[in-house]
Amino acid sequence: MKIGLVGFAGSGKTTVFNAMTGMDVPVGFGGEMRLGIVRVPDERIDKLSAVFSPKKTTYAEMIFCDIPGEHGAEKKGLSPKGLQQVRDQEALCLVLRDFLNPAIEGDPDPAGDLEVFHLECVLADLEIVERRLERAKKERAEAQEVAAFEVMKATLEAERPLRMLTREELNRSYLRGYGLLTDRPLLVALNRNETGAAEPLPEGIAARLEELNAAGMVLSASVEADIAGLDPEEQAAFLEDLGLSEPALARFIRTAYGLLDLISFFTVGEDEVRAWTVRRGTRARQAAGRIHSDLERGFIRAEVIPYATFIELGSEQAVKEAGRLQVEGKDYVVSDGEIMHVRFNV
Repeated sequence: MKIGLVGFAGSGKTTVFNAMTGMDVPVGFGGEMRLGIVRVPDERIDKLSAVFSPKKTTYAEMIFCDIPGEHGAEKKGLSPKGLQQVRDQEALCLVLRDFLNPAIEGDPDPAGDLEVFHLECVLADLEIVERRLERAKKERAEAQEVAAFEVMKATLEAERPLRMLTREELNRSYLRGYGLLTDRPLLVALNRNETGAAEPLPEGIAARLEELNAAGMVLSASVEADIAGLDPEEQAAFLEDLGLSEPALARFIRTAYGLLDLISFFTVGEDEVRAWTVRRGTRARQAAGRIHSDLERGFIRAEVIPYATFIELGSEQAVKEAGRLQVEGKDYVVSDGEIMHVRFNV
């Protein structure tokens, strides 16, 4: 899962990146996009690894992408290079400044910055949609494609994001390859100073995010960067002093999984215990393809054990003897936390 961090100059975007990844990228350093890979904590993987004692334990991962130079201090828009880098992300995290920055003139205006960013994305998408719609009509493309782009055009002209459209309202198969920004899941991180770290989102911003079908959270990037360098016991004490129950990374991952509607299933054995991330609603055959393309191509069946059942009975053999091993076909919808063995033949 790739999360693109974007934000206007002075928002603390790179400090957020450092806090999330534990890296130490210089603030204000230009150049290429920086990547940081973060392991997604999962107590279920910990317990399964304790049972199987595998040679390797692999957690799900989240890739943070610090995209440089996509916005200037004067908010003049997305650069062509920055625009393409943003389009390549699976989801976007907009960092909004809600603290006084001596390098930036004037008071912070996170609500205003949110509107500027939203309008930039709408206009960038509208340009692509209008161009494709015009070409589709000239080429006499199929009526369904023309209708889909007309729906997108009307939505964007109303300054509404495409992510608000349901599957029934928009056939997203026509969007592939375009990287439309307003169809990307959006998470807003309101970056405050230490004293405001435990306060909720302002009502106005929370309401606007709901209108945009986006999610939001509050953090103090500078404080979180300090916390990331502490051992677990010191972290807990520091967080308690701030009125927080967990670091921003844990809250971010949970919010991102909900926003992207992601779940994890597991493969287990002596060689490896591993978490695999898929969208909720993924069928068994497609989930097998996440493990290896051969498993999807030669899929025969999936042997499934819910995590809770495994923990209750203690072993795969005990599950089989209790008659609780599920044997499922290719159209079975995988649930969060299931252990899956794929039988295949190629």
